[in-house]
Amino acid sequence: MGYVDEAFKKARAALEITQTEQKAASRRHNDIRAVVREKWNLDDDFLTGSYRRDTKTKRLKDVDIFVVIDPSGDQASLRQEDPSQILSALMTVLKGKYDDVTADGFACVVKFGPEEEVASFDVVPAFKRKGGGYEIPDAERGRWIATNPKIHHEQSTAMNQRCGGNYIPFVKLLKGMNREAGEPIEPSFLLEVMALKLLRTPFDRYQDEMTWFLATAAERITEDWEDPAGIGPSVNETLSGAERRAAADTLVGWQRIAEEAVRLEDAGEERAAYEKWRSLFGTRMPRP
Repeated sequence: MGYVDEAFKKARAALEITQTEQKAASRRHNDIRAVVREKWNLDDDFLTGSYRRDTKTKRLKDVDIFVVIDPSGDQASLRQEDPSQILSALMTVLKGKYDDVTADGFACVVKFGPEEEVASFDVVPAFKRKGGGYEIPDAERGRWIATNPKIHHEQSTAMNQRCGGNYIPFVKLLKGMNREAGEPIEPSFLLEVMALKLLRTPFDRYQDEMTWFLATAAERITEDWEDPAGIGPSVNETLSGAERRAAADTLVGWQRIAEEAVRLEDAGEERAAYEKWRSLFGTRMPRP
């Protein structure tokens, strides 16, 4: 295994959620779910999002919890109200135990501090949807939107199998690169959806797949990227044309660095190639 190959192997390991982080996340998400269940009539509650799909990078933040409201319970009438009302009601419940709770449009965010093992959780109130999936609030646009995170998870698992177990680590690397740059690509789920559609099989070396993906994504990120479940709005619906072009420019910049890294590796200059990759990943890519 070459120097750069070893660096990518170590980067994969560095992005894995540790057992300590998993235990902290488990303890806290179970506590949050219990708080909501004590006050609300729920049909179901479960972990979802990138943490459930195992594509979350560390340090852990914005771990998603769905709380599905019982259609015959006391909170059922909230479905007929403006979406902001259900977030306000949920925030009141959560503030009964937690000090730092805010609403972000789709969820109530419970924060624990930037130095904690798990910095925050997004608690998403949901109603079951006729035809499958769920409806969740979009308070910023005053509407309810459809989603089905369980289908997202199934698709992610299937793609990981087709890629020989490399899709999930690849997405974590992408998100790690994005976080290193200050998260210029938002939402980060967009990168995951694009990888789901654009990655080739069989999966080649990480450095080759990363270079090819960045080039293709730069060309196509200005397009509408549909909800993988096929029932909700496009993933990048809220991004303006200018924001999409800025995202494309960011990807082009990353692509050029990746191409130079591959060129250096092909020329036998593996340590110089590693330094190029490290400029994208930072300490998420430890030295071999």
